[in-house]
Amino acid sequence: QVQLVESGGGLVQAGGSLRLSCAASGSISKINAMGWYRQAPGNVRELVAYITSGGSTNYADSVKGRFTISRDIAKNVVSLQANSLKPEDTAAYYCNADITYYSGKYYYTNDYWGQGTQVTVSS
Repeated sequence: QVQLVESGGGLVQAGGSLRLSCAASGSISKINAMGWYRQAPGNVRELVAYITSGGSTNYADSVKGRFTISRDIAKNVVSLQANSLKPEDTAAYYCNADITYYSGKYYYTNDYWGQGTQVTVSS
């Protein structure tokens, strides 16, 4: 009933910028939090940034000052502006959302993932 669709990945040179977006769709009652994770080959998936329904944000130390997460509540979209990119930022980036949806009879809260978008930063 809920889908997350990411866009905006690609290849960029070190020092460049990318903007990732993730749109949530379906029978959404409330989006409690949305965020971005990343996973490089051979590494575990790690949190990059998240934003709560109240607008509070949290960032991994490795991206503080370079990445900015934002949210369009009306459109159910979360974006990640990634500036001053480094080769070590190369990874598959995944959108994540904690969503309450209505099934027609009951409300459920689940954790959802997008399909991932590749970010490659060349040196």
